[in-house]
Amino acid sequence: MLDLESLFKLSYGMCIVSSKKGNRFNGCIVNTVFQLVPEPPMVAMSLNIQSLTHEYIADSRVFTVSILSQETPMPFIGRFGFRSGRDIDKFEQVNYKIGQTGVPIVLDSTVAFLEAEVARSIDVVTHTLFIAKIVACETLDGDKQPMTYAYYRDIKQGRTPKTAATYIKIKPKTQGEEGVRNMKKYKCLMCGYIYDPDVGDPENDVEAGTAFEDLPDDWVCPECGAGKDEFEPIED
Repeated sequence: MLDLESLFKLSYGMCIVSSKKGNRFNGCIVNTVFQLVPEPPMVAMSLNIQSLTHEYIADSRVFTVSILSQETPMPFIGRFGFRSGRDIDKFEQVNYKIGQTGVPIVLDSTVAFLEAEVARSIDVVTHTLFIAKIVACETLDGDKQPMTYAYYRDIKQGRTPKTAATYIKIKPKTQGEEGVRNMKKYKCLMCGYIYDPDVGDPENDVEAGTAFEDLPDDWVCPECGAGKDEFEPIED
C-alpha cells in the first residue's frame, strides 16, 4: 500500500529561498530546508530544476533562507510561491536587505534567516538537492513562531504547487452535477481573492457575465497567480 497522504505527517518549515544571477534577484517558497550537521553547520534544500531560483543558485552557488512566521499573509506567500520571477519582480515593494553573499534576505514576515554557500549538488530526477555551508544566520523576531508546512496546509488552508518537492495529488472536491451551469462566486484558496462572474476580470480581458467554468484553462488568480484548481465555490 502506498498512501502518499501519510507524508503530510512529516514536519517542514515554510521559507523563502533567494538567490542571484549577476545583478538580478529571485526567490521562491520552499518547505524542504533542513540542517544536516552541526560542525561546520550545513543545510540541504530541494528545488525544482525548472524554477528560476534554481537557475540562479546553479549560477551563483549561494542562497539565503528567510524563515516565515505563522502570521505571513497568504497573498505574500502567493507572490513568492505561485508567481514566476520570469513574469514579475518578486522583490518589488518587499522589504529586504543584501547579505554578505550578495543575495537578498527577505525581512517581511521573517523570524530568522541564514545565508549559505553551495558545497555540493545532487540530481534527484525533477529536483536538485543543494547541500550548503551556513556562512551567516540571525534571529530577527524571537517572539513569533515559525510557520510549519502543516500549519500552512491545515490552519491557513494553503495549497502546494505541482512543482514543489512535497506536492501530492489529492482527490478534488466535487462542485455540483455535471452539465449544470454554475454562476457562483469562487474563492482563491491561496490569497482569498473572490472571482465574481457578474464582474469578470476586465484587467485580463474576461468580460462580466463569464462563469468560472468558462474561464480559459490558463487563467490565473490576478492577485497571487494561483491556477483555477486552487479555487473553490463560495456556498450561498
